[in-house]
Amino acid sequence: MRNPQLNSNGELTHLLTVEGLPRDILTHILDTAESFVPLADREIKKVPLLRGKSVFNLFFENSTRTRTTFEIAAKRLSADVYNLNISASSASKGESLLDTINNLSAMQADLFVVRHASSGAPHLIARHVAPHVHVINAGDGRHAHPTQGLLDMYTIRHYKKDFSQLTVAIVGDILHSRVARSDIHALTTLGVPEVRAIGPLTLLPSGLEQMGVRVFTNMAEGLKGVDVIIMLRLQNERMRGALLPSAQEYFKHYGLTQEKLALAKPDAIVMHPGPMNRGVEIDSSVADGKQAVILNQVTFGIAVRMAVMSIVAGA
Repeated sequence: MRNPQLNSNGELTHLLTVEGLPRDILTHILDTAESFVPLADREIKKVPLLRGKSVFNLFFENSTRTRTTFEIAAKRLSADVYNLNISASSASKGESLLDTINNLSAMQADLFVVRHASSGAPHLIARHVAPHVHVINAGDGRHAHPTQGLLDMYTIRHYKKDFSQLTVAIVGDILHSRVARSDIHALTTLGVPEVRAIGPLTLLPSGLEQMGVRVFTNMAEGLKGVDVIIMLRLQNERMRGALLPSAQEYFKHYGLTQEKLALAKPDAIVMHPGPMNRGVEIDSSVADGKQAVILNQVTFGIAVRMAVMSIVAGA
């Protein structure tokens, strides 16, 4: 069955998930992003690639960093950008998701950037829009966050150059993390030989081994000799019941401190998709330390989102 994200020529027309995308498409996105990174240092930061196109940011879940970087990315591509206040929109009055999309499509929307609490919402939208309209998933439920996964891959490639020699550890609340799923699919597709998942059993989903991931419940063992550490936020808003004894207990066993970081390779980089809970999953001395590349991830995220929008809207 044809991948619903690709058109009949095998070109990317929606970005809904990293899962199932071939390596050459992921590499094409990263290469395209690389060409956009220098724009940030130019006096005029715009290119005309999406001039005349209308981009609608539909964030049914709160987000500052992701929505803002998508908005900046679209404006740097010279698109017309519309941010919908969903809490004050017809959706809050009972209008269905597809009715909202149909009404916006009637306003000549070209591209929807969608964040939604329900897994699969962007896929539903992509199935119902006209062929010339494109959909980018900005995070859906626990399912996927493909542009975050791609900007993480860009960051890793920027600092480590070659995926084929790396050991990457993803640490924390993997059970509730759409970022972790996107990262795992991207890392394995791009040829990373060892991906590790580290966390308490209550926050590790079943089936990680089938995805090619080595599972560790002991932080010290899991961090030995790794090249990249991706820390995850505790997703308290998605937890049901008592999965952890306390934040202090979690930090003691799974928080990244200088002592635990010393178990990784000396040139290991520390990443975090944000927002960070300092003193819960990461110590401030690490978050602000020389091995952290967390703010660089945000900067690279603009270029990666520019790349994705320019590719899908050009397909």
